[in-house]
Amino acid sequence: MGVPYISNRSGRKPERWSRRGMLAALGAVPAAVVLTGCSGSADASEGTQTASARAAAKKAAITVTPADGTRKADFAGPVEVTVTDGTLASVKATGNDGSTLAGSLNGAKTTWTSTTNPYSGTRYTVAVTAQDGTEETATFTTKSPGETFVGWFTPEANTTSGVGMPVSINFSHAVSDRATVQKAITVTAEPAVEIVGHWFSDTRLDFRPETYWAAGTKITLGLRLKDVQGTAGVYGVQSKDVTFHIGREQISTVDLSTKEMVVKRDGETIASYPVSGGDSDHTTWSGIMVISERFKQTRMESSTVGLGDEYDISDVPHAQRLTTSGTFVHGNYWASTSVFGSRNTSHGCVGLHDAKGANDSSVDGYKFYESSLLGDVVIVKNSGEKTVEPSNGLNGWNLSWSDWKAGSAVSTTRD
Repeated sequence: MGVPYISNRSGRKPERWSRRGMLAALGAVPAAVVLTGCSGSADASEGTQTASARAAAKKAAITVTPADGTRKADFAGPVEVTVTDGTLASVKATGNDGSTLAGSLNGAKTTWTSTTNPYSGTRYTVAVTAQDGTEETATFTTKSPGETFVGWFTPEANTTSGVGMPVSINFSHAVSDRATVQKAITVTAEPAVEIVGHWFSDTRLDFRPETYWAAGTKITLGLRLKDVQGTAGVYGVQSKDVTFHIGREQISTVDLSTKEMVVKRDGETIASYPVSGGDSDHTTWSGIMVISERFKQTRMESSTVGLGDEYDISDVPHAQRLTTSGTFVHGNYWASTSVFGSRNTSHGCVGLHDAKGANDSSVDGYKFYESSLLGDVVIVKNSGEKTVEPSNGLNGWNLSWSDWKAGSAVSTTRD
């Protein structure tokens, strides 16, 4: 077969092709096609292998919030750890105070969230490990609250009180979010009994059971107020547990019509004392009262209770406070012994015969004082006065159980 003629417009002489050259030239085309096809297959394989290698070599990316180096991190939200291109194996968040933050993983194990918020003013270190071995450590410090409050509690830790002693907490700053604060406080008893809180004001929260504590009860107060916002911008600082105990049951009943006080311990009468109560112009509060303070001797001035300069006695013996407003049961050495059991002559207190100096163990004032504890119950009846306000001292027992529970900021419904 001849070679087709190709016009030579350039004027150059056409080249002549031999049959062997032609066949070589024609054979080169399929060879190139085949070679190109083989080359394309090899490139695709190498590309797939490279992508797999890149995927296999990709490390997990860990993010901690608050970020590493943060100096004034918010303490009102949880700590969070997230990972991309992997899953989380372990997270440990430790404060410089020795505390640790518990947390939980989501179902995909890509996010860890602390179950409690970090404390204020604390430096935290968060150590994270992903399943592929990638590790990350972040350190941050939470800011300090601008303003704080504390709860001063009664009774004192590790003391023994009478069966009428409530757990009373007085806050150093008014509380507007009562429910949040109350939820941060627990009061439990052994043996167990239902205990409910009652707000008397925005600075006072008391806890008590329906009836007096059982003798021998162990009570534990748990304060988890640290970083709890009591009102806008004001946070609690306490996180502690305290315990105290209830001793024997002693309940004293003062009848101001007979002018006698009968003392019962664990249900049995152990003493009976002649007394003198408030006169017709200064009647004694009636109702259930609890001994809240005790003084072997103390000064009493009429001016402190709105009675001008009627009296000022520097050494009243064996004084035990029953109300914040100034009612005491106390010894009296300045009145005739004939007064006790026969006439009510005081300015509102309950008086027992006593001796100057508070050291005569033979007199009634001394005996009753020595037999008493903080938290003992003193019931006054037939005084001619109305029932004492429950908030006037530790005297919440004058409220019915339903009225007491109505003063709680959290639900008291039991499952």
